[in-house]
Amino acid sequence: MNLIVFESSEIRDNLLPFTFTRPVSEIRVGILKLTEKWEKALHTTASFFTEAYLQPKYSAKISSENLLVNGAVSPDEQMVAAINQLKSGEGLFVGEVLLAGKCDAAIAEAVKKNPTQLHSYFKEIIYEEEIVAIRNLWDIFAFNRQEIIKDFKIVTKGRKSAGIRDKYTSIYGEENIFVEEGATVKAAILNAEEGPIYLGKNSEVMEGAIIRGAFAMLEGSIVAMGSKVRGDTTVGPFSKIGGEVSNSVIFGYSNKGHEGDLGNSVLGEWCNLGADTNTSNLKNNYSNVKIWSHSKMELTDTGRQFCGLMMGDYSRCGINTMFNTGTVVGVGANIFGGGFMPKFIPSFSWSSDIEMTSYRLDKLLETVERILNRRNKSLNDEEKSILTHIFRHTCKFRTWEK
Repeated sequence: MNLIVFESSEIRDNLLPFTFTRPVSEIRVGILKLTEKWEKALHTTASFFTEAYLQPKYSAKISSENLLVNGAVSPDEQMVAAINQLKSGEGLFVGEVLLAGKCDAAIAEAVKKNPTQLHSYFKEIIYEEEIVAIRNLWDIFAFNRQEIIKDFKIVTKGRKSAGIRDKYTSIYGEENIFVEEGATVKAAILNAEEGPIYLGKNSEVMEGAIIRGAFAMLEGSIVAMGSKVRGDTTVGPFSKIGGEVSNSVIFGYSNKGHEGDLGNSVLGEWCNLGADTNTSNLKNNYSNVKIWSHSKMELTDTGRQFCGLMMGDYSRCGINTMFNTGTVVGVGANIFGGGFMPKFIPSFSWSSDIEMTSYRLDKLLETVERILNRRNKSLNDEEKSILTHIFRHTCKFRTWEK
C-alpha cells in the first residue's frame, strides 16, 4: 500500500524554525527521523503531504490505495498492528488526532487539500494506547532518550556489532553498544549501563572522550578529543561535537567542535557553533523556561525547568557566544557578540548582543554555497527556492525592517 506522511498545520507551526526547511516527519529524534521510523515499521518508502513550497523537494505520490500516517507520531509495534487491521475508509484516532487512515485516491486528494477535516474523511477507530508525538520544540530532546532505546533495537535487530578493538578504551555494558563498520574508537570511556550507545558507519570517537548512554552518532560524525557527553544525545550524520553535551539532538551536517556547553538543545542542519559557545538551560530561580513561539508571536511556557537552544538550519555563531535559557534562532542567522543574546533571533538576522540587522538573501545563498561545497555538495534550485520563500515569509519577524 502506498505510504503518505501528512502533517497538521498547528503542529507544523509549533515546530518552527525546524519545519521551515522540512516536513514535520523529517525531524530526527532518537537514531532515526520520524519518516524513517514509519518506513521501517511498514517496510515501504514514504512520500509527503506538506507545504506547497516544500513539495518540489518532498514530493507526494497518490495511488489507488493509500495509507496516510501522522508525521508527528513515532510508531510502535502495537500501533502498527492496529493500523494493519484498518479497512479502506477507516482511520485510527486518539481523540481528535488521526494516527493513520486507509483511503482511495479521492480521499487522499481531499486530505492533501484540507487536512483539518479528518473526521469527515474516515470512519473513526479509537486507539487507546499511549503515543509519542512531537508537538513542540522541546519534545525533540525530551523524548530523545526513549526514542534512542527504541530505535537501537530496530536498527540492530539480527545484526552483529563490528565491536571495539582498542585496548585502551574502557567499556561498560558492552552488550548495549553497537558499532557499525568503519567506526573507530581510541582511548575513550563508553558507559552503556544506563542506556545504549550506537556508533554509525565511519564515525569516530577520539582520544579521551567520555560518553554515557543513551547516545547515538550517525555516519561520518566525530566526537572530539576530551569531549564529555552526558547521555540522551543524538549526533546526526557528518557532524562534530566537542566540549560538554547533554540531552541534545543535532540533525546532521552541523558542528559544535570546541569547548563549551550544549544542553537540552536542538540544532538543525548546516549549523556551526564557534569555540567556547555556551547555552544556558536552567534559570537561576528554577522556574519554567519560556521560549519564543512562531505561531503565537510571543514567549510561551514550556512547562520544563530545562531548555536550552533551538537553532534552525544554516545558522551559526561566533566564538564565545552566550545563549540565554530557551533561545530560539531561526534559519540562516549569523550571530556574534560578547554579551547574552536575545531569546529570539529571527531568520536571516545579522545579530549581536547590541543590535540586529538583516542578512541579505543573496549573501546568505553565497555563504550556503560555500558551506555545501566543503562537503562536496551544491545548492540546487529547489533549496534556493525554499530559502527564498522563507526569507520572504519571515520578514514579519524582522521588525527593524518595517
